[in-house]
Amino acid sequence: MTHTSHIHDDGSHHDHDHPHAEISVGEKPGYYAVMETAVRELLIAKGLITANDIRHQLEVLDSRTPALGAKVVARAWVDPGFKARLLADGRAACEEFGISFYDDTQLIVLENTPAVHNLIVCTLCSCYPRPVLGLPPDWYKLKPYRARAVSEPRVVLREFGTIIPDDVEVRVSDSTSAVRYLVLPMRPAGTENLGEEQLAALVTRDAMIGVIPVTLDQEVGQ
Repeated sequence: MTHTSHIHDDGSHHDHDHPHAEISVGEKPGYYAVMETAVRELLIAKGLITANDIRHQLEVLDSRTPALGAKVVARAWVDPGFKARLLADGRAACEEFGISFYDDTQLIVLENTPAVHNLIVCTLCSCYPRPVLGLPPDWYKLKPYRARAVSEPRVVLREFGTIIPDDVEVRVSDSTSAVRYLVLPMRPAGTENLGEEQLAALVTRDAMIGVIPVTLDQEVGQ
C-alpha cells in the first residue's frame, strides 16, 4: 500500500499547488448520481421525506468532525467516571456528552494500554463512527488498507510511523453495519497540567482510528 501526502491529512486544508481541469457544465452525471437523484425525488414525491429533511440531514453530517471525538477522549482522560461509562456503552456515553446518533449503530470504545494497541478497520466497505468522527479518510476506504490492516497490522502501523513493540498485543477490530468502533488512545506523558480543552487539541482523527498514538508534538498554550 503506497501512502501519499494525504495519509495523515486531517481534512482541515488542501494545498492547491497543481492545476485543475476546467469544470464542464455540460458533463453528464454518473450512474450513482442519477440513481441518487431518482430515489430522492421518488421519496419526496411519495411524501416519505421532504426536501427540508434532506437538507437538515446534510447539515447534521457536515457538522460532524474529529473534534467531537477528541472532546470525548479528553473527557475520558480527566473524568474516570465518564471513562468507565464510555467503555461500558460508547453510544450512551457520547449521547450523555451531547452527541446525537442518526442511525441504530452501536459504538464500542476500545482502550489502548501499555499492553494492548487497538486498530480499527472495515474489511467489507468503509463503516466508520461518523457521528463522532465525521467522514472517513480516503485511505480508510481503500482495499489495500482494509485487507492489510487485518493480515499484517504491524506493517501497516509501521507505514504510518507507529512502531509497536513485540510485547504489545495488536488487536484489529472489524466494523460492521451494526457496530462501529472508536479507539481511546493513551494519554501522553507530560500532560498532567493540561486542561481538558488543551488535551482535546492533541487528539487527532488517526489516533482515534488507531494508526498513530497521541503525542506532545505541538506546543499547547498554557
